[in-house]
Amino acid sequence: MAVWIQAQQLQGDALHQMQSLYGQHFPIEVRHYLSQWIEGQLWDAIDLENPQEEFKAKRMLEGLIQELQNKAEHQVGEDGFLLKIKLGHYASQLKSTYDRCPLELVRCIKHILYTEQRLVREATNSSSPVGSMMDSMSHKYQQINQAFEELRLLTQDTENDLRKLQHNQEYFIIQYQESLRIQAQLSSLASLPPADRQLREPALLSKRATVEAWLTREANTLQKYRLDLAEKHQKTLQLLRKQQTVILEDELLQWKRRQQLAGNGAPPEGGLDILQSWCEKLAETTWLNRQQIRRAEHLRQQLPIPGPIEELLNDLNSTVTDIISALVTSTFIIEKQPPQVLKTQTKFVATVRLLVGGKLNVHMNPPQVKATIISEQQAKALLKNESTRNDSSGEILNNNCVMEYHQTTGTLSAHFRNMSLKRIKRSDRRGAESVTEEKFTILFESQFSVAGNELVFQVKTLSLPVVVIVHGSQDNNATATVLWDNAFAEPGRVPFLVPDKVLWPQLCEALNMKYKAEVQSKRGLSDENLMFLATKAFSSNPESDCRNMTMTWSQFNRESLPNRNFTFWQWFDGVMELTKKHLKPHWNDGAILGFVNKQQAQDMLLSKPNGTFLLRFSDSEIGGITIAWVAENPNKAGERLVWNLMPYTTKDFSIRSLADRISDLNHLLFLYPDRPKDDVFAKYYTPPLSKAVDGYVKPQIKQVVPEFATANHDPASGNPTYMDHGASPAPLSHPHSYAIYPPMSDSMLDGEGEFDLDDTMDVARHVEELLRRPMDSQWSGPQS
Repeated sequence: MAVWIQAQQLQGDALHQMQSLYGQHFPIEVRHYLSQWIEGQLWDAIDLENPQEEFKAKRMLEGLIQELQNKAEHQVGEDGFLLKIKLGHYASQLKSTYDRCPLELVRCIKHILYTEQRLVREATNSSSPVGSMMDSMSHKYQQINQAFEELRLLTQDTENDLRKLQHNQEYFIIQYQESLRIQAQLSSLASLPPADRQLREPALLSKRATVEAWLTREANTLQKYRLDLAEKHQKTLQLLRKQQTVILEDELLQWKRRQQLAGNGAPPEGGLDILQSWCEKLAETTWLNRQQIRRAEHLRQQLPIPGPIEELLNDLNSTVTDIISALVTSTFIIEKQPPQVLKTQTKFVATVRLLVGGKLNVHMNPPQVKATIISEQQAKALLKNESTRNDSSGEILNNNCVMEYHQTTGTLSAHFRNMSLKRIKRSDRRGAESVTEEKFTILFESQFSVAGNELVFQVKTLSLPVVVIVHGSQDNNATATVLWDNAFAEPGRVPFLVPDKVLWPQLCEALNMKYKAEVQSKRGLSDENLMFLATKAFSSNPESDCRNMTMTWSQFNRESLPNRNFTFWQWFDGVMELTKKHLKPHWNDGAILGFVNKQQAQDMLLSKPNGTFLLRFSDSEIGGITIAWVAENPNKAGERLVWNLMPYTTKDFSIRSLADRISDLNHLLFLYPDRPKDDVFAKYYTPPLSKAVDGYVKPQIKQVVPEFATANHDPASGNPTYMDHGASPAPLSHPHSYAIYPPMSDSMLDGEGEFDLDDTMDVARHVEELLRRPMDSQWSGPQS
């Protein structure tokens, strides 16, 4: 709900507080009539402390005035006439007030919106989880912006105090020089006759006493000013450090965590613009305070006064340097991560960014960034500040890049566009660990200085873990390692430790996230799907409540499933790949149940009419899907059985799509539970072939299940055929009879009631080859 709609429902003191926000500086009528426009603008994207942002504020002011004028022009009737005049007056008034200081308009509206949001939040308790989350985020952002406003006021206050101190010190020095002049005059009296000396000396002595008394008092006052200023700087730096902790150790770490989860298919981590604006405010405020502290130190050196101020200033200078060092090193981040499954001899890209680079003018002398691949052990040593002797674990081509400053966005970043891992040096593996479980990381490092080499920074950042492969066949297992790491890595971990076992619900969340992302579907895994996966993962019927069950990494992708030669992950990944490449529309339509075992399928289908079928993923083959249907047993009248086709794989669907195969099988009538198959799949059928061209007949493969087919069938009659092929409408002079299938004395069903279509498809391919050959004279005839 719009903030203004909620704000109008405030009562009592909250309503009075809201009304007090408005006046001649910003009329409440403007807020009312332009509420939607006002709340739709990105006010937070404008940095109030950056004069260069004034042009953005100017555009906001112009947009506001234009909206007011448009609103005024559309007013009709008697009441509309008065409102038209009033809104036009407000447009002129706002232009006059803020034309020379548009940033003040932005400051005013931001204050109004933040206060309204606070009042609404305090007056209502949201029961919606999404609303609570948004309220929480809005509250957090409000706290951050309020802290920045407090820091701005504190910094402005210390700036005023510093100027006052400087002015008082300059006057003190002038008076001190006056005391020296008086002392010199007194010394010169010694050369005068006694009468003259006695005449002039009392006045000079009195004057000297007065000046010295003033100097003593003023020295104490200056010392107090200095101590008060140092205490204010201490308070500012404490708040600054607290604000920096919130932004770097909370907001930035959350962004990095979202970036890691995005590798598993979570929503994108979001832009860095707000984070950069906060970090730039931190940098600017810290730098201003650093300059103030250095100016205070300079004033102390100009006029040394005994006391604790020297030690205080040294501590302040050390603290502010630590704050800015932590800020710079923490905001050197990887905006675009390198691929986490990294194949050798393959081009890859990455982008690193310095969030405070523009504010600190680092781009005036653009630094160079170097990328190196290092092992898990080398990463551990690096974080412990142990020397790794500049070792690397491989060679990356095109691994140096200069940071570029983009004026329009204010970003300083290095875009590695053509990196390639030439070779990799593997370490000794532990126990059962395979090469696809070994983790590396890309180290990005740079060095630059600010303020004319006054401060020199060496910055480093590590990429998310990467698994290096040399062949595409390793991709499946490498992806498992990355999935587990992204899902279960804990903040601040030692590289790259992850738990060996996790709760089943945690793994379900990761699998569902990955599945939806890979299949590019909003339809995720249902509770029934996850129960099926639990049954497969734990090789038994789990309890109805799986929340306390745990799964180890070995169960996930080391140990094969019982009576299979593949792991749980390899089976699940095969399902994702098949669905992504060939079954996505059918999954999105809900046509594929998928996660159903053979016994479940039988129980479901036997309660339905003959010809009812369902689609389920194969238990026995990676990346396979099968059709199960209920029908009469052709060998025993009155008996109903559930039949299962041998699973289809990517290879099969590259020849003929699932929808066309279902269309071919005329004994399939209803998709479980009772949907006519054409209602579900007809929109995906391949259109009929066009007529023959240039004397060639276009071949067509159709699938049949011989046990449920009748040979030489005309499709129009509704009876099944082994094969249909399009032919020229010209009459055939010598019709041929082709023996497409070998005699079938034995059933083509396997021992488990599954059809083996390999022979069938081999024959079909043979016929396709025959039909692709040019027609000989016996097929010739007039062409239509």
